[in-house]
Amino acid sequence: MTRPLRLDPDRLFPAEPAVRGIARSLFETVEAVPILSPHGHTDPGWFAYDAAFRDPVSLLLWPDHYILRMLYSQGVRLESLGIAALDHAVVETDRRLIWRRFAEHYRLFRGTPSRLWLDHVFAEVFGLETRLVPVTADHYYDTICEALAKPAFRPRALFERFNIEVLATTEPALDNLNDHRAIRGSGWMGRVITTFRPDDVVDPDREDFSVNLQRLGAMTHENTSRWDGYLAALVQRRAAFRKLGATATDHGHPTARTADLSPVEAQALLDRLLLGRAERGDAELFRAQMLTEMAVMACEDGMVMQLHPGVWRNHNPWLMRRFGRDRGADIPTPVDFVGGLKPLLDKVGRKAGFTLILFTLDETTYARELAPLAGHYPCLRLGPPWWFHDSPEGMLRFRRQTTETAGFYNTVGFNDDTRAFMSIPARHDVARRMDCAYLAELVATGRLEEDEAAEVAMDLAYNLAKAAYHL
Repeated sequence: MTRPLRLDPDRLFPAEPAVRGIARSLFETVEAVPILSPHGHTDPGWFAYDAAFRDPVSLLLWPDHYILRMLYSQGVRLESLGIAALDHAVVETDRRLIWRRFAEHYRLFRGTPSRLWLDHVFAEVFGLETRLVPVTADHYYDTICEALAKPAFRPRALFERFNIEVLATTEPALDNLNDHRAIRGSGWMGRVITTFRPDDVVDPDREDFSVNLQRLGAMTHENTSRWDGYLAALVQRRAAFRKLGATATDHGHPTARTADLSPVEAQALLDRLLLGRAERGDAELFRAQMLTEMAVMACEDGMVMQLHPGVWRNHNPWLMRRFGRDRGADIPTPVDFVGGLKPLLDKVGRKAGFTLILFTLDETTYARELAPLAGHYPCLRLGPPWWFHDSPEGMLRFRRQTTETAGFYNTVGFNDDTRAFMSIPARHDVARRMDCAYLAELVATGRLEEDEAAEVAMDLAYNLAKAAYHL
């Protein structure tokens, strides 16, 4: 039996009628505000060449590690979902069959943010009116495929339909940026910019670190085995990214540790790493030094710095060996921000114009470390909850634990941080609803006037991100 797919217009608002009414009123003021997506992982090639999306599997399932990790946790083999193995083993290629398999397991997403996002996409983007269950799988597949064949569902048309003002992708330091050049040269007016992610050339734990430094030297004509040449090469790459619109850098380090070594000490550390003589702790020390070096460069070129620590990336070694990085095996870990960031803050924390946006998966740091740090240092801002916490309850926990100390204006609103392009409007819808729900509680309990709450709602939905990311 099929049942209707219905999006409750008051979803995520407080249950108490009076507070719900306030939340609804606040949401009406921000619901249609343009989307700023200042940090994400969508493919710039989609917008460079504007080719039609092929099918629901490649569009909705494969890029979304939230989906993959849930299915994997329930014993669904990634090969059965068509995920290509690095050893070129046989995987499922029948995409209709893959979609049916996904529909059979869709119940696993009940109560999760993925269900909220996906149902929003199904109803609002594709106009589907029945729930996704095994018996409706083919109807979904055919409806979505039929829509994707139309010009209105090409990437650029959807970008405009979604009311996206700016979308930032994220590319590694060694990327040739040809897709972004193609966007610039196409004459299309949509604003898609890049973000500089140098993990490929600053993380000695990567198996390709030494090779990547050689490639970096070849790209920039610098001697990257020398400390000064290595830094000069990174300055060059940052400039190349800025020419294509980048306003920010992004750093996916496992911890928030920073360091302030002398050039002689830094050269000795680089030598040990490149000669295969690394000592215990050298990789972490190198990453720590590079966070400080990137902060110094940010003071010089004005790029906003983002730090995403608190995660053990690719925790499942078998999965990484078989399918590569970013298949949903990231696991939260504890983070020391107060001690970790001190060398960086001592060196550049008072520099005018420097901004460091802090993210974390370690919620225990919200009230104890992050809010007090951002509530003191002018250069620090708090990024929104991400990965496991970009959810209704995660957003509320963040606001309740940080607002009293850091306020709203030491945060940067919301960014969706996603590879799943279709879910961007859904994610911003959830964030705006939850912020309005929280603000409605403040109004109902006499802690904020409703006209002030409306101003804050607009700031959280739009103004703070625009200012923080120099958009």
